[in-house]
Amino acid sequence: MDMPAPHLRPTEGQKDLVRRVIAGSDMRSDATSTIDPSVYLDEARHAAERDRLFRAMPVALAPSALLPHPNSAVTHDGFGVPIILMRDKDGRIGAHLNVCRHRGTRLLDTDQIVTGPRIVCPYHAWAYGTDGRLTGLPRPESFPGLERQSHGLMPLPCREAGGIVWAGLDGERDYDFSYAEGPLAADFDALGLSGMTLYARRTHQVAGNWKLIMDAFLESYHVQRLHKDTLARFFADGEGAGDMIGPHQRSLVTRMKDAGNLDIEDWPAIRQAGTFTYQMLPGTVVICSPDYVNVMTLMPQSPSETLVEDFMLIPEPPKDAETETHWAKSWALLDGQVFGKEDFGAVALGQRGLASGAVGEILLGTLEQGVKRFHEEVDRIVG
Repeated sequence: MDMPAPHLRPTEGQKDLVRRVIAGSDMRSDATSTIDPSVYLDEARHAAERDRLFRAMPVALAPSALLPHPNSAVTHDGFGVPIILMRDKDGRIGAHLNVCRHRGTRLLDTDQIVTGPRIVCPYHAWAYGTDGRLTGLPRPESFPGLERQSHGLMPLPCREAGGIVWAGLDGERDYDFSYAEGPLAADFDALGLSGMTLYARRTHQVAGNWKLIMDAFLESYHVQRLHKDTLARFFADGEGAGDMIGPHQRSLVTRMKDAGNLDIEDWPAIRQAGTFTYQMLPGTVVICSPDYVNVMTLMPQSPSETLVEDFMLIPEPPKDAETETHWAKSWALLDGQVFGKEDFGAVALGQRGLASGAVGEILLGTLEQGVKRFHEEVDRIVG
């Protein structure tokens, strides 16, 4: 289908991965390593990760394409914080607590996108603009001395960069958005995320630890085995390259056995030859297929349960029945089968196996060291 826009160019970091692929570098390490199974099972560890990772680092709430138009809003509850994400009349996006400043009533109680210049509380009809300001209330004379400017919705730190909306889950903390607004945004701009259209989204309830889900996107050793009937034919076995962007990982998995003839400046050809994947702390995966992108947000609920919201972004809205059929087929393959049944099914089986206590330590082979690097980074942050 549609190729990357001709004005898009790869970043130097993306080029470096391509150079490594052309040179024959791959994802193999020189040695094996191990992981303690308790990191997937322990309640205290889970609580520490929620506090020191998910509440201390910016989380990717959604792609910008979720709210493409001004004066629109959507709720987000997956992290245990009642959030309302709004794009105001001028197109600026912000995150606020989904709680009325009058009596604490939940303002919006739907997972559907709503449009309009105001959000009205269902209890006493206090009204807020899509920038969070209190714009009106019935019988204002019954609240003598009320300063409207100090009774707007409670804001959360929020940034929009590279086609992703990031937010901090605690309004009292300071957050470092430098990677989100810097190198990650540059890569996502090169991949065209800001100009893409949301085709579909779905939330999966996965019976496994969030790190087991991240693990699945940090190695390609499983692709020829787990996905033998779906994706395996599109990829070489364990071929590609990976690196780090601060605490985040980036990889390029090739779709051919011989990538030596790639032109490093031919961005459309590179996109056809490999899949860029971003595994970002605290829990987001961005998978860049040649003609569409999946953004996955991981939301831990317990050590053994995770909500995963999958967004599929396409270059433009389907223009006819043929393109609609194409995207519907891609969505059914990736979200319905590859992710929904194969990857998440393997995660659930892995969680059950580890919970049995039968495995004293998890052995990682030379093709799986991206998993080890991820766990080392989590350990460094959580302490």
